Amino acid sequence: MPSSITYTAVLDVSRTTAEFLARLLQQHRERLGTRTNTRALGPFKQAVLILRWFVDGTRVTQLARDNGVSTPTSYRYLHEGLTVLADHAPDLATALERAVAAGYTHLNLDGTVIRTDRVAAPGPNGTDLWWSGKHKHHSGNVQVISAPDGWPIWISPVRPGREYDTTCARAHGLVDALNRLAATLGIPTLTDLGYENTGGGFRHPVKKPRGSELAEHGKAFNAVIRGVHAVTERANALLKVTFKALRRVSLDPAAITRIARAALVLLQLEHGRTT
Repeated sequence: MPSSITYTAVLDVSRTTAEFLARLLQQHRERLGTRTNTRALGPFKQAVLILRWFVDGTRVTQLARDNGVSTPTSYRYLHEGLTVLADHAPDLATALERAVAAGYTHLNLDGTVIRTDRVAAPGPNGTDLWWSGKHKHHSGNVQVISAPDGWPIWISPVRPGREYDTTCARAHGLVDALNRLAATLGIPTLTDLGYENTGGGFRHPVKKPRGSELAEHGKAFNAVIRGVHAVTERANALLKVTFKALRRVSLDPAAITRIARAALVLLQLEHGRTT
């Protein structure tokens, strides 16, 4: 009796996306001077390996076994793919230029945490650097800028999960950049209360005064802001629902930067949309 079962599976990714990634990998090999037929897998099979990890969250050990390569080789192929994809993600200036060219009336900004396996990394005052007190698990914080309809157009490098959204936004230069955008072109950025006191270019709900209720105009303002800004949840949902790799990262938390940016590139490829 056989000790294993072989079955056919379908990867929910367009062939166009796989071929695009394969071309990036081939170009990367050419830059490295890799000789023909010296790799265990060709660029297309490597692309499929990477996409299985992203979309289905397939374990690296399983990918190695399915492709007849060692686990270290499978990890090397994966990290190579993360790098070439992340390098094609737009930087902040490019993303904002595209938003202006698209004629957007406003942008949305929201942070999301990406869960990680437990890591021992001391932070300030002896705290755990990657522990999120709010979410009660280890995670990394990434900031996502989205279009008015909630389509993600830029994603930040990762910051430790213990940091607040405002702290992360300042560290990435988002506060200054988005305030300039509002001041020069009249394009404000809608946020939640986590970005309070970040400047005139940000629009967020008004906080209820201690010991009293908001006036009617304040309640009306909050209802409008929250209603328009609510679509920003679509950006985070699109990324995390499409790519299981973003739901929990078992690699070094610093790799979340490349994983998240690579996921943005793949999402934009799949939908043929950058803005």
